[in-house]
Amino acid sequence: MEASASLGKEPSPLQSTLETLTERIDRLAVDMEKAELKEYVNLMRRPWGLIWRNFVSGLFRGIGIALGFTFFAATIVWLLQLLGALNLPVVGDYIADIVRIVQRQLEINPY
Repeated sequence: MEASASLGKEPSPLQSTLETLTERIDRLAVDMEKAELKEYVNLMRRPWGLIWRNFVSGLFRGIGIALGFTFFAATIVWLLQLLGALNLPVVGDYIADIVRIVQRQLEINPY
């Protein structure tokens, strides 16, 4: 009787330790779900899935770099053409030469 009466009034050290551990385990479970540890372990168990994902991501990254560089280079050539049309004294001749070289190269090797 005394043991059950004391449990109702204040928690024993063992009970408070168990409650603390339960709270920490619950927080750990939530943190592990946030970290998506399960997905990571599944990827490590299936290496071909990881290789495939890396291949596809590398392929799209390469396509993105190629498209970005093409847009950037086209913009630079367009700006150089505009500057060449302004007939600036010294810079205009160099820009015109660069534009002519690029255009000649594109006529020789159409891609």
